[in-house]
Amino acid sequence: MSVRRDPDRAVLEGFHAVKHALRFGAEVERMVCADRTTVQELADMLAPDVAGAMAQAEEIGDAAILEMTAMPPAGGIVAVARRPAVALDVLLADPSPRPIVLLEAPRRLGNIGACVRVAAAADAAGVLTTGVSDPWHPDALRGSAGLHFALPVARVEDDVSFGDRPLVALATGGTPLGPGVVPPRAVLAFGTERHGLSDALLARADARVEIPMREGVSSLNLATAVAVTLYSP
Repeated sequence: MSVRRDPDRAVLEGFHAVKHALRFGAEVERMVCADRTTVQELADMLAPDVAGAMAQAEEIGDAAILEMTAMPPAGGIVAVARRPAVALDVLLADPSPRPIVLLEAPRRLGNIGACVRVAAAADAAGVLTTGVSDPWHPDALRGSAGLHFALPVARVEDDVSFGDRPLVALATGGTPLGPGVVPPRAVLAFGTERHGLSDALLARADARVEIPMREGVSSLNLATAVAVTLYSP
């Protein structure tokens, strides 16, 4: 089985993805690079906190690197790490006010990664997805720059229960987003740009919130909508 399709592992392609994975405690099983000197120079300049770990990368050359990846990685470095287990019950029971981001049936892997990156930056409690797309696909990890390791990321069933957390649907016709509109510990549900959230999820929602937009603008990019919501007062 190709390591890119291994459900127990994460393939980290590029300097920033490897940097963030190391920084947030990834269990790296293998790290390879095309040119250790280049990687070390980047690490010394941009990530001195993990430069020592990056210095352990095995130098295997460009051709061998390309056999592991879909495209040449930035910085010429690739790592394979264990996917961390996510205890959904522990995540949902977290008493802190931090929200959880729920992406309903996202289709574009790069968008999933971008949402994880925003959620990590905003210190969200976690990112959950439904549907067929694997949120840990290497293309999603590329989009998150390896920040999947900074917070829990997992795929769940469509009808998963969120316990005592309020389910807030980001959808048209809701209360305009603003100070105090989103309750603490909310599960913030986002649909696709084309279809939005399903009727089934909207029916389950405890509240509906709308991002105010100029007339004529029909939607925002998924990661942009997540960013706007997470950074709203």
